[in-house]
Amino acid sequence: MAFRENVLEILEEITETEEVVQNPNIQLFDEGLLDSMATVQLLIEIEEKLEITVPVSEFDRDEWATPEMIITQLEALK
Repeated sequence: MAFRENVLEILEEITETEEVVQNPNIQLFDEGLLDSMATVQLLIEIEEKLEITVPVSEFDRDEWATPEMIITQLEALK
C-alpha cells in the first residue's frame, strides 16, 4: 500500500468516516473530526504503523488541518 493510502487509512480509522478519503482537503478540526484526544491517537498510530515520530514541536494544528496537509507534513518527516 502506498504511503498516501496508509495515512488516509489511519485518518479514516481515527475519524470513523470515509469523508477524509473522499475529500482530502476537509478541515479536520473545524468539522469536528479531530480533537485533542484524537490528535494524540493519530500521532501514536503514525508512529506505530508508519514508524515516523512526530516531535510535538513539529505539530502545528494550522499545518495539520487537512488530510492533504498531514500527508505533506509526514512526507517531510520520513
